Amino acid sequence: MSITHIAPIPQSNDVFYATNNPYQVNGPRGFTEFKFLEETADLFVRLDFPGVTRESVKILLDPSLKAVFVFGDAPKEHRHDSSYRKYGTATGLVCDCCVISDAQCYVGDGVVRLILSKKKIDLLTPFFCSYGCMPAAATSLPSLIRGYNPEVVGGHPLAHLRAHNPEGRLCTDPLDVAFTGRVTIPHPSVLEGPRYSYESKRLPRGGLFLRIDMPGVPSNNFTVEVEGDGGVIVIGRAPPAMHDSSGREYRGKVAIVPQDYNNDRIKVIAKHGVIRLILPN
Repeated sequence: MSITHIAPIPQSNDVFYATNNPYQVNGPRGFTEFKFLEETADLFVRLDFPGVTRESVKILLDPSLKAVFVFGDAPKEHRHDSSYRKYGTATGLVCDCCVISDAQCYVGDGVVRLILSKKKIDLLTPFFCSYGCMPAAATSLPSLIRGYNPEVVGGHPLAHLRAHNPEGRLCTDPLDVAFTGRVTIPHPSVLEGPRYSYESKRLPRGGLFLRIDMPGVPSNNFTVEVEGDGGVIVIGRAPPAMHDSSGREYRGKVAIVPQDYNNDRIKVIAKHGVIRLILPN
């Protein structure tokens, strides 16, 4: 029996728990999460950039002071990776009464987290702004970020506004059913390289290489188990960090090996929210 890759299977009723990642089984859905911090009125933003390195992440404040652009690179960590990945997206304020006064960036385990502080420039508006339109900076996004399309950012037509307007209240709904479905969607912030959360490659002599994104999972929180029937199970636990609404868990059967397979031969490489498996035949 050869080593066989198993494509992701929907968790229930032919529906994936989260269309952003077929292996996610609980926690906040979507590629992004937004939250207004009531104690400071700052905006917290979580961006999943699996594979991205801390030193590659750059943020650029738009001259309008309404938006920030976020860029990052995920290098080709293994020779069997199909390519490197380049990320780019934007977020910010959509009101007319405030501007961004400070932007703090934190990177770890394939996740970029931002704290955007704002300063009110129109003192006649209420403390909590009414958000209902895109900032003027939005018109420049396609020229600054190749491939940016606000209609698909986050996998939902209004995902880029969910934290800013009355529909989204003051935060993202972590269990929004708009982010469940029968088909997973490509990462909207990947500008170059593979856009889906996993890839497989048949190796010489029948081996198998797998790359699986599990953003937010520390390197020591990945587990690889081999069941009695030869099923290879990958589990990743991402604890909540900063202002995340909660942690996330990933789980999935990714391959089948012969029942007499020596499990010690499986090589595991886990870093930057990505796990890679090399299963020699």
